[in-house]
Amino acid sequence: MPRLSEVIAELDALWPPERAEGWDAVGTVCGDPDAEVDRVLFAVDPVQDIVDEALKLGAQLIVTHHPLYLRGTTTVAANTFKGRVVHTLIKHDVALHVAHTNADSADPGVSDALAGALDLRVERPLVPDPTDPSGRRGLGRICALDHPQTLGELAARAAARLPATAQGIRLAGDPDTLVRTVAVSGGSGDSLFGAVRAAGVDAFLTADLRHHPASEAVQHSSLGLVDAAHWATEWPWCEQAAAQLDAISDRHGWDLRVHVSKQVTDPWTTHHSSGAPN
Repeated sequence: MPRLSEVIAELDALWPPERAEGWDAVGTVCGDPDAEVDRVLFAVDPVQDIVDEALKLGAQLIVTHHPLYLRGTTTVAANTFKGRVVHTLIKHDVALHVAHTNADSADPGVSDALAGALDLRVERPLVPDPTDPSGRRGLGRICALDHPQTLGELAARAAARLPATAQGIRLAGDPDTLVRTVAVSGGSGDSLFGAVRAAGVDAFLTADLRHHPASEAVQHSSLGLVDAAHWATEWPWCEQAAAQLDAISDRHGWDLRVHVSKQVTDPWTTHHSSGAPN
């Protein structure tokens, strides 16, 4: 049975913390480096429901995509939700490790997992990492469809392949436009519009698109937009990352039991609509 420090060393090799964005907070939040690990849970969000799931599973390590503390804090009091998470983790000897933007830009990374869930063929990064001589790392991915389909069909594919959320899938642009190439980015993607336009793709599939950037994007060109829930676009990474750790465990003979949480931790819980807009 490996120690936590051994498992973390392998995770850091997959997603080196030095490749995270400067504003990010990645790495091990809590955990005893000498503690033994035989069960790991992957999830998007480090919320109490995920911690409770780990306790039921008997997991000694949770790996999440989103940080618990992205900004500094002055308290971990248990009457705050993040403080309660910390108290629960430490009380039950459960470690928490975060791979965020260092997992976004990895090879394979979050956007590779998103493309794989949609059965898209990855061609190259949308924003290449200039330090990667292979040209495979970076933010987002430019993808091709094996067979052209309409923007509406692409949105329907996303709705069928990604985990269901209250938001569902939003579409901007002519649903009958033919799509051959797609830029994808797991998580919030409207900061990447410049790179998307420069890539000359037919559509952009991402999450958290705001009104003004989306409006400007569709006015600029015939670019189609497919907007999914943030959590849904990043959840496929959990399955990809779990498979990577499984392979590492097999190589070392660790016999780790690796799980992926299927709890929907997207914060939006219901959706109401009066129907299609006039």
